[in-house]
Amino acid sequence: MLLRVSFLSAEEGAISNDQCISVLQRVLVFSVTGCKNPLTSLKSPSLQTLWFLLLFFHAEEQGKNIGCDDYLGSDKVIDKCGICGGDNTACKVVSGVFKHTLTNLGYHKIVEIPEGATKINITEMSKSNNYLALRSRSGRSIINGNWAIDRPGRYEGGGTMFIYKRPNEISSTAGESFLADGPTNEVLDVYMIHQQPNPGIHYEYIIPGDNVISPQLLAHRRPGEPLNGQLGMPESTNHEDEDLHRETDTLTGQPAGTFPVIQPGRFPSHQPENQVPAVQPPRQNREHNWKQVGKTECTTTCGKGSQYPVFHCVNRITHEEVSESYCDSSTKPIPEEEACNLFPCPAFWDIGEWSECSKTCGLGMQHRQILCRQMYANRTLTVQQYRCHHLEKPETTSTCQLKICSEWQIRTEWTSCSVPCGVGQRTRDVKCVSNLGDVVDDEECNMKLRPNDIENCDMGPCAKSWFLTEWSDRCSAECGDGVRTRSVVCMTNHVSSLPLEGCGNNRPSETTPCNNGPCAGKVEWFAGGWTQCSTECGSGTQQREVVCVRKTEGNFDVLNPYECSYLEKPPSQQSCYLKPCGSKWFHTEWSTCSKSCEGGFRVREVRCLSDDMTASTQCDPQLKPEEKEPCNTQDCIPEIDENCKDKYYNCNVVVQARLCVYTYYKTACCASCTRVANRQSGFLGRR
Repeated sequence: MLLRVSFLSAEEGAISNDQCISVLQRVLVFSVTGCKNPLTSLKSPSLQTLWFLLLFFHAEEQGKNIGCDDYLGSDKVIDKCGICGGDNTACKVVSGVFKHTLTNLGYHKIVEIPEGATKINITEMSKSNNYLALRSRSGRSIINGNWAIDRPGRYEGGGTMFIYKRPNEISSTAGESFLADGPTNEVLDVYMIHQQPNPGIHYEYIIPGDNVISPQLLAHRRPGEPLNGQLGMPESTNHEDEDLHRETDTLTGQPAGTFPVIQPGRFPSHQPENQVPAVQPPRQNREHNWKQVGKTECTTTCGKGSQYPVFHCVNRITHEEVSESYCDSSTKPIPEEEACNLFPCPAFWDIGEWSECSKTCGLGMQHRQILCRQMYANRTLTVQQYRCHHLEKPETTSTCQLKICSEWQIRTEWTSCSVPCGVGQRTRDVKCVSNLGDVVDDEECNMKLRPNDIENCDMGPCAKSWFLTEWSDRCSAECGDGVRTRSVVCMTNHVSSLPLEGCGNNRPSETTPCNNGPCAGKVEWFAGGWTQCSTECGSGTQQREVVCVRKTEGNFDVLNPYECSYLEKPPSQQSCYLKPCGSKWFHTEWSTCSKSCEGGFRVREVRCLSDDMTASTQCDPQLKPEEKEPCNTQDCIPEIDENCKDKYYNCNVVVQARLCVYTYYKTACCASCTRVANRQSGFLGRR
């Protein structure tokens, strides 16, 4: 214990031995009486730090803990509401699961996070192709807004810092998540970018209850002071500082957050009710005072950082820096944050994580998102890609190979044929084997390349026998000599064990003679052979001659068909079809000529039809018959009527006067009127 005190005194440098002994005595008294620490009576920051460390070392040796209320041996801890010794009733936990079935693609609101919420946890219950998004009530996108997917990281919004996680491991089944300590200073909305069925979104946050400290009290708390026994972090403290505090807590051997980290110049915000405030010493002669000698280094080199003024104790006359113990620590100005390096940082390519490989084995492809981004005011914004033209753009696609694909292996030779003769089958063992030599499911190999595991085999001809049908019941001749028939075939015999050379040459007879008696005087129809088909293609007809005959010994007498009328006459004509003709031109008969003389015309309709008599376009246009042709090209010759004569010599006057329309003049001057009428009809026909 004394060795530790001596070491710490040497480190501080500005603490005398008497001061060390005084602090040690207070620690010992504190540990025996169980009183709260007398830290407020130690004005020197060095003494405050020394007292706290001595207190911790002493508690460690005594096997006692320091509660969150700064009492040695206290078992008080901070509850989920952040209250030292609380019973978890000062706040309310809001949680639930969003399981609604969504149909439309795009943004869907999940939950609203109210102002003042803490311990925020939004987690996707399983991995999916959906994305979480966060937006303020004013419409400002914080994460994954405007259809732009941000990479995992830290994003500031709503007065707190959100940690966005998106596991990308192939084997991981965890979904996305938003985590934030809070509290929020505005209402935030959580959305899901829906692309596939919703796996469920779990949400949880804590809101203050009725008996928590009012927000007005928080405004008077100095940065770094504990609230209800819990150390509050300064607003400018980032998560890296929090990690540093957690590491410090771990080194002390105590649970993180069970005691406050006392910094020089910082005091607890509350004291025991029975403790009388220490009397302030009389103000010293102001021979020394605090002077700003510079500023801390800017937290960033660009994009708006922060820095603080640095105050040192100096001699008022010589302005020489002296130990801070010469100045009144209560009058030391509190450094206020100042903005610095306000100019934007250069744009850069923000490289996302690679997607899963497109193939589980063999050569595949993977993709990643490349965004041009620029940092300003601790925020990274997506900007137009031309701002990154000064940098070489990283590749967005790449080849990948998770493992070598499995392959087909033939494990056995072909088995013997399944039959001793004839055609049978044989098999062999084909397995899908991984690159490690293990037999796996066939689906892991390319089924298109699978070798055959079964095939036909021919063991040669088997024993054969003559197979016979029964003799036909009918003789080939109705009278006289004829024959009866049967079928004879050589086939494989699976019953007897005949030699393999086949059925042999002793083929059984297929005919046997028969006789139905003499044919003398019998009358019957006799049919000749069919003629050739009337067409070379398509449907046609065939003819044959059918006559009535009487059969005698060696002769046939042709009779009148009437003699065979009581018998059924065979057909003398039948349809025939040699081959399809394809499409052909069909046409109608010619129409009547339009004129009887001096050239008219006649027409017909021509169509292309297929074999089934439907319209077709496959006919040869050069073979198409004419649809129109001239007719009656001879000159018109009037018919001469012997009785049609002019009875007067001056009939030409009748014609000129156009009196031929009258019956009297038409008869009296018949020849002249007829000649004029024929001339007019010929003129009209030529028009």
